[in-house]
Amino acid sequence: MRGAVLIAATALLVVGGSLLALGAVRQEPAPPAVSEPSSSPSPSSSSPSSPSSASSASSASGQRAPRSDAATNQVSPLSSSPPVRVKIPGIKVSSALERLGLDEKNVMETPRDPAKTGWYTPGPTPGAQGPAVIAGHVTWNGSRAVFFDLATLERGDAIDVARQDGTTAHFAVDRVAQYPKDKFPTIDVYRNIDHAGLRLITCGGTYSKARNHYADNIVVYAHLTGHTP
Repeated sequence: MRGAVLIAATALLVVGGSLLALGAVRQEPAPPAVSEPSSSPSPSSSSPSSPSSASSASSASGQRAPRSDAATNQVSPLSSSPPVRVKIPGIKVSSALERLGLDEKNVMETPRDPAKTGWYTPGPTPGAQGPAVIAGHVTWNGSRAVFFDLATLERGDAIDVARQDGTTAHFAVDRVAQYPKDKFPTIDVYRNIDHAGLRLITCGGTYSKARNHYADNIVVYAHLTGHTP
């Protein structure tokens, strides 16, 4: 699995700023922004099995202070099992998941249904060791989509992922970051880690109608806190 994640991350690094151009025509609502967008972190120079600390967004209240994901390694990872639904009470999201791979240009696919999220299948399953990735649209044809409010999440907010094996993996948000698409921290997001992590990704920032393109990506970093049953 680690090899698969590293290969997928390498492929995504090639496409750089074209990652996750989520959206369609006429996106009119302005999505929320992270309180203080983080600067893009320098790519990790360590090996995939030795993750380094990642940069993050921080707010004046300190709720989104920089924090190493490795420091949250409190709960043993679960065995692999595909996700079936993600719930994020703080932004009133409850969504089934599509399966996302890489398209012919080595860009991560996006959900076909703007009301649904998608799980990136080359990566780990949520709850298993590694950085599981779930993506969703921010707007679609001038209307809010499933991850419109993603940037408003705060440290400690709950994320629950129901899995095919009947378990529900419980996560807590570590930090929320906003990056220009041409400085997306691919290695930081997709690199191998020694615990069960989760990344939620959507678009944000300024929207260009002419280019049908958002300038930024929003990334929520979270860690596993437990599971039921």
